[in-house]
Amino acid sequence: MTPMSPVGRLAATVDRLSREVRAAQAEAEGRALIELAKGILVARLGCGPAQAARQLAELAEQSQVTPLEFAVDVINQAARDRVSEVTDAFLAATAAVRNADTVDGPDGPDGGEAGAGSAAVRLRAAESGALAAGDTQSVADALLEQALRPLGAVAVAIWAAGYDGSLTLAGSAGFSAAEASRWRYVPPDVTTVARCGLTERAGQWITSLAETGLPSVGRHQYPDGGRVAVPAGTGGRIHGVLEIAWPAPLAPQPPQVVRQVEALAELCAHTLESYVPSQAAGQEPRVVPDAVELMDLADGLYDPALVLVPHLDADGHLADFRIQHVNKSFLDPAGRPRAVVGGALLLEAYPMAAGESELFQNVERVYATGEPFRARRLNLTALVDQVPLSAVADISVSRHGNAVLLIWRIEDETARLASLLQHAQRLGRIGGFEENLLTGEITWNGQLFDLYGRPQSSTPVPLERLAAHAHPDDAVAIGRFLRTLLHHRRSASAAFRLQRPDGVTRHVRVVAEPVLDTDDRLLVVRGAYQDISAQHWTEVALAATRDQLAHTEQQAIERARLTLQLQHAIMPPAQTPLKVPDLQVAVRYRPAETEQLVGGDWYDAVMLPNGLVLLCVGDVAGHGIEAATSMVVLRNALRGLAVTGAGPGQLLSWLNIVVHHLTGGVTATAVCGLYDPARRTLRWARAGHLPPVLVRDAQAGPLPLVKGMLLGAVAEASYEEAEVQLAAEDTLLMYTDGLIERRDRSVEESLAQLLSTARPAPSTLDQHLDRLLTYSRSDTDDDTCLVGIRVG
Repeated sequence: MTPMSPVGRLAATVDRLSREVRAAQAEAEGRALIELAKGILVARLGCGPAQAARQLAELAEQSQVTPLEFAVDVINQAARDRVSEVTDAFLAATAAVRNADTVDGPDGPDGGEAGAGSAAVRLRAAESGALAAGDTQSVADALLEQALRPLGAVAVAIWAAGYDGSLTLAGSAGFSAAEASRWRYVPPDVTTVARCGLTERAGQWITSLAETGLPSVGRHQYPDGGRVAVPAGTGGRIHGVLEIAWPAPLAPQPPQVVRQVEALAELCAHTLESYVPSQAAGQEPRVVPDAVELMDLADGLYDPALVLVPHLDADGHLADFRIQHVNKSFLDPAGRPRAVVGGALLLEAYPMAAGESELFQNVERVYATGEPFRARRLNLTALVDQVPLSAVADISVSRHGNAVLLIWRIEDETARLASLLQHAQRLGRIGGFEENLLTGEITWNGQLFDLYGRPQSSTPVPLERLAAHAHPDDAVAIGRFLRTLLHHRRSASAAFRLQRPDGVTRHVRVVAEPVLDTDDRLLVVRGAYQDISAQHWTEVALAATRDQLAHTEQQAIERARLTLQLQHAIMPPAQTPLKVPDLQVAVRYRPAETEQLVGGDWYDAVMLPNGLVLLCVGDVAGHGIEAATSMVVLRNALRGLAVTGAGPGQLLSWLNIVVHHLTGGVTATAVCGLYDPARRTLRWARAGHLPPVLVRDAQAGPLPLVKGMLLGAVAEASYEEAEVQLAAEDTLLMYTDGLIERRDRSVEESLAQLLSTARPAPSTLDQHLDRLLTYSRSDTDDDTCLVGIRVG
């Protein structure tokens, strides 16, 4: 056998001595309970102590229990307190299990009759140890060793609730000294396990501390353990919290164990009633006023106040609050005197408090937890002859010692309306006045002094001297206002410029009315001034903006008119027909419906010196006078270039150079054709434009595309040419996109619609072009140019 080391021997000695001390304590507490039971038997049987001891031993033997368990049973029968209630609950649960014959063995941590007896012994032993303890720390030790370790708990903390909602660790057992020191004080509004137990009347039963994430004492020692936090209170008042820690997750506990914990919490409450937290360094000792001091405090308040004390029922539970004192400023909603309300119960004086706005529940909560309650605009109702009389009030409830202070401020409707009127006057920059014409007394409100820029200690300005404080140019308007008001005795108003002493000029409107006596004499004039400076300058700005808009609109109209005149001068909507043998030539120009959209569409049909006919249409990008002037340049340039005898491809190449060098980055599309009447052929080229349409034998289709980019895109470009042979009765159409363009359709769909309209060829070319314009489905309101030829 390996010899034990010195440290091991020392630890074994300490463990042995600890067991002996606990056994001695248990034996001493057991003897105390037995002696208490013997005293009860002496009082009930009228016998001596020796006979009572023999009687206790005989009864215990007959009941087949230990003398200690029988002694506890005697104490429970005599006391009929919370501990005896817990024991009765154990016995009832055990009997139910036995009768149902569904469970073998113990029931929970203290199952069976032996469990009931042991639970009662533990609770009585814990109670005895707590009563014998000198401080709260010793109470925690007694609770852990006597009652909680058999339930599997490893630590206990007793928290004292402060009047400000804070928590102080009054005593602990099972936690390290460093951990207890670190958790000595928890400030108000910090959410911990104990805080949740304080706010929840049923307490907090937490399976695992790690799942909640709530901080608490000993979290690092027992991170996954279960926790229980139960409020410790008596008579409706919560003095603190009993928190118990388990080393492992806690399974749901039977009602018997829950009652044990609640009984231990009630035992802690009696201990916490006399607990005073130790004074921290540099802090003043906290003095808790009693009801007498609170009455003196209430009498010094301006608002109505009630001093309430708890009213307990026969079982010691909180049933109501008695109105101990009514202060001198008391104002009852029903108009009852102080003597009627003072001394009554709160629910008797204000029975509606239990329902409306939960006023009674809030008072009860403040008394229990010590946390103050405040609310605005609560209904306070009293019953007088079964008629409810109520008022709207701001409520404040706070606990002081064992009393509660209830303060309310009944809202005065007249004062509230006056306040609203004052705010309305401030926001509307309105100042009111009243002038007594008999006594000369003038009353201004504060807003009017501010409007005049004068201190409120200065003398108000009478109406007769109003012109002296206004701009000279407004003297006529002020004179008309005073004459209507004072001479004709009718309501009047006027707007003028007020010149203040600080040099600031404000635009003001004054409105006033006369007040006459029974003899129709003028007594008083009352009215108001309003600062309308912001409105005046807004109107000035709006007028200037309207003038600017009108000027801009007129400029736009003149610009559009000039553009339209320029376009019509170059391309009149109806042109003199071009006379060519065996050839009909017709043109149409339809300007944009909206003048602002006047664009750069152009056409030309002219006989050249070499006998060829120049046919062309084009479209300059954009609208307005810039597009119109660019169109004039291109049309005239193409006419001049055409006399050289060059082909359509070369003409477009030269025209591209002209467009590229125009200022403003102009681009354009065009189609150019040269018709030879002798050969009946058309040579044509295109620059990004839609191809011409050929109508032959009731069939219509576009000419095959030839290559050619739009004009002005690059400095130099070449354009491909094509030649088409025309026959008698053929019709050729050149057009701009204003004829077919739609916002909701593609170009291909619009072109198909044009071909469908162009197939029927009327007897004359003019009718054909008019038909195309009439049935055009374009919806862009753009310019449209149309050139048509028909071979004879």
